Order: sequence, then structure tokens, then C-alpha cells
Amino acid sequence: MQRIMRLLSWINVALDLLALNLSLIIAYGTFFRMDTVLIRQIVPYAFIINFLWLFIQSVFKIYDNYLYRNSISIYRRTINAFVSFGFGVSLVFLLVLQDDLSSSGTRSSIYFFCFSTVLFGVLLCITRLVVLSIRKKGRKHTNSVRNVIIVGHNHSSRTLSDLFSGNHGGPYNVMAIFHDQDKEPEERLYKGSTNDCIPFLKENRVDEIFCTLPGISKEHINDLMHEADRNLTRFRLVPDYYEYFPAGNVNIEMIDNIPVMSSRPEPLEHIVNAAFKRLFDIFFSLFVIVFILSWLLPVIAVLIKITSPGPVFFKQLRSGRDNQPFYCLKFRSMRVNANADKLQAVKNDNRITPLGAFMRKTSLDELPQFFNVLIGNMSIVGPRPHMLAHTEQYAALIDKFMVRHFLKPGITGWAQVTGLRGETRTIEDMARRVEADVWYLENWSFLLDMKIIFLTIWNIFRGEKNAY
Repeated sequence: MQRIMRLLSWINVALDLLALNLSLIIAYGTFFRMDTVLIRQIVPYAFIINFLWLFIQSVFKIYDNYLYRNSISIYRRTINAFVSFGFGVSLVFLLVLQDDLSSSGTRSSIYFFCFSTVLFGVLLCITRLVVLSIRKKGRKHTNSVRNVIIVGHNHSSRTLSDLFSGNHGGPYNVMAIFHDQDKEPEERLYKGSTNDCIPFLKENRVDEIFCTLPGISKEHINDLMHEADRNLTRFRLVPDYYEYFPAGNVNIEMIDNIPVMSSRPEPLEHIVNAAFKRLFDIFFSLFVIVFILSWLLPVIAVLIKITSPGPVFFKQLRSGRDNQPFYCLKFRSMRVNANADKLQAVKNDNRITPLGAFMRKTSLDELPQFFNVLIGNMSIVGPRPHMLAHTEQYAALIDKFMVRHFLKPGITGWAQVTGLRGETRTIEDMARRVEADVWYLENWSFLLDMKIIFLTIWNIFRGEKNAY
């Protein structure tokens, strides 16, 4: 069992590849005849699909540290990898059908693609359950608990001690804590100063040392590292970043061989995530422009011209990504007025036309922004863009206001679907909107974007009290 536990990640790789190829075989046998010639033709594509899965899993690192990572993290990474894989497989599928779109077998090919993808998703969940069951059973029947000692006295050392003692950070057993400060009453595991650490290490079987900074001299760290190597003990150095990032949010990345910490994770700074989001923006905006705006735009344009004098579109400079101004497009919903670039719309605003009130209530006035998305000024989902005057005003009053400009602005956003849409009467209203935008920046995922789009559509049909 101990050997199986060590090979757990490789077992998962093998099970996933088995699930992938089994789904392809079952789907092929269901919708096509088992013809030797046809099978030979699809073998190269099967190799491409297998390689694609291996590539995507390396990007999302779904098999790394599999023995100790919690199950929620495992499933989250698996879902992200599967969504990206589905997008990649669809491209392979289109490549296969590019010369065969008009043939009678196209329908069977579409069924094959959909069925094999869904089946793989189901089998992927099953393999996760199998591997997690093996891990749970293995922990019961093997001595998989790792004995650790913690060196240092700071926020990181206390957090580690609480985490390991509560058994939330994996099967770790804290044997002792060493530091040169005064012992605290609740420190039952305190065994002495840092000078006492090496004798303890020699006399006991220790799997890992967690040395927390600051507070430990360079000489002590070097001695501990050398002694850990001699005793086949892994040495971990833990910086106390809480002093610089009191909120507890920290992201660590490598630039060459230099670890660099930042105050927040930004998933869209990763090229794969950014490219995926941009491709989705292009396809979604093209769909809306071709199938909706192509006929709806002339209708609305005529109605606007009939109901009030002035242009069909309202163009306004707003703050974009990196605070770069861009012209945001909307259907004109107000009478032409001198305060359009200064004042927000308020409830019962006499500048809004009757048609404009309907468009604002149903968000139809925002539809031209799909052209902004296609051009690249905006995204489907992101923080709503503000007027330049408001950006300057709120940047001086609200902490982290400018952080939202790390992203492209969106047609809809997390703040809008959580009740923070419309007029901001107070600084507190805007601060809550900024907090929601920063949360989206730090927690972006494709599934979150899908949720926001769904809630936006749902709110359009349900109606929103703040849409005026």
C-alpha cells in the first residue's frame, strides 16, 4: 500500500488516459461501424487528443502534490482542465470535419463528439473518486503521517501550527516548535531555543522542517539545512509575508529562479486564461452581432429617431484597462444634454426618454458594446467602465479603486449581478462595487463568467429595481 501511495499521481494519470480512450472507443462503436480503414484514419487524431490532455494537465498541474492536496482543490483544477480540454477538442473536431461538413455522416460525427466528451467528463469524475478512495484507504493502512518540526516565532509559524494541528493542511504531525522568544502559555509543543533543534533532529525521526522567517539567523538556517540533508529530512523555508500583506492574500511566482510575491492572485495574467477569455469574447460578440444586432439594430435606430431628435448611438470616453480611455458605445437613451458626461442617471431622471427607460430597464441600450468587445476595448464580463470624471473622483476617495483597471471593463460584471448595479449615491455604495470588482479579479474562472452571464440574462427577464 505504501508503494501505491507513492505512485498515486501516476495511477491518476493512467486512469485518466484510460477514461479518455475508453470514451473515444465507446462513442466510436456507438455511432460508427468498426471498420479497420476508418479506425486507422482516426488513430492520429486520437494521439492528438491524448497529447492535448497531457498538455492541459501540465498547465493546470492537476496531478502535482496529489498525496496531500485537499479534494476541493483537486476537483477545481480538474474542472478547469476539462473545460479547456473541451475547447481544444472542439478545434480538433472542426479540423476533422473541415472537408466533410455537407456529408450525411456529419450528424453522426457531431453525436460522436458530444457523447465522447460528456462520457469522458463522467469517467473523469469516477477516476477522481477512485483515486481519492485509494488515498483515504492508504492513509488508514499505512503510516502516511509526516512528522514535522516548526522553527521560528511569528505569524507564519503560528498559522502553520494551527493548520497542522487542525489537520486541514494534510496528514502532518507537529512534533516540536523551536524559537528564541519567550514561551507562550498555549505552546505545549515548545521544546526549546533554535540551538536545541539540531539535537532533537538527531534523536528523532523527522520528515520535514518548516523554518519560518524572519527571526532566524542565516547561520542557524544553514546549519539546519545541512543537518536536514544528513538526516534525510526535507527542509522548507517559510517567509512571514503577513507583515507586508496583512490581508493574507499573496501570490508567488517565479521569474527565472527568483521567487516574487504579489498582493493578490490574478488568474487572467496567465496567458492561457487570457487567451481563452479573449477567444470566448470574440465568438460570443460575433454571435450577438450576427444573429441579434443584425436585425435589432435597424429597428431600435428607427425608434430612437422617431421618438427624439439626435444621434442613434451615444459615445462616451470611459476608463478602460490600465486606465486607458476608450469610446464606449450605447444606444442613446437620453435627450441630448450638456451633462451627459458629468452626471449619472438617477431615478425618475427627466433626461431619459420613454423608449430610453425601456431600453435601460431591459439593458438593450448596452447591446452596441458588443462592438467594443469585438474590437478589444471591452470584455463580456468585467468591471463596468466609469466616466473619466468619476474615475478621477473616486480614485482619490476609495482605496483599491484603481485595482479594477487591471482588467478590461465588461458589459456585465460580478458587482452588477450581486445587486450593485445602477446609481452610486454614496461613497460606501461605490466602495462595495469596487470590492466586488476586485474579488472578481482575484477569483476569475471561466465557470464564474458563465455564472455571471446566466445571472445577467436571468435578471433582464426578472427585472431589476436599480436599472434606470
